[in-house]
Amino acid sequence: QVQLVESGGGLVQAGGSLRLSCAASGRSLSSYAMAWFRQAPGKEREFVAAISRKSGITYYTHYTDSVKGRFTISRDDAKNTVYLQMNSLKPEDTAVYYCAADRGVVTKSETEYDYWGQGTQVTVSS
Repeated sequence: QVQLVESGGGLVQAGGSLRLSCAASGRSLSSYAMAWFRQAPGKEREFVAAISRKSGITYYTHYTDSVKGRFTISRDDAKNTVYLQMNSLKPEDTAVYYCAADRGVVTKSETEYDYWGQGTQVTVSS
């Protein structure tokens, strides 16, 4: 079992930045692909970003189009933590952000993820 706990959410003005963290316990995250999803009020949960397990010296990352160039996903396997750096935030980024772990290959499909955190609220004011 993997337990995931997100932190770092909050209220920020448009154009500002936040860094979300996802701390894992129970097992090493190094064996998992990791992702961030978000769910805005009245909307379905959607993929934001994902990062693969280490392949050689490389991690592969994927982003939804709306956050490319603004958000960066990263991981520190030694600290068992995944991050989402969010810059140039927009009101439409307002959502609950969830961290997820996948025992398989990195994917944008939320149904493939095995473990989920409880979420952290991000609110961007205009």
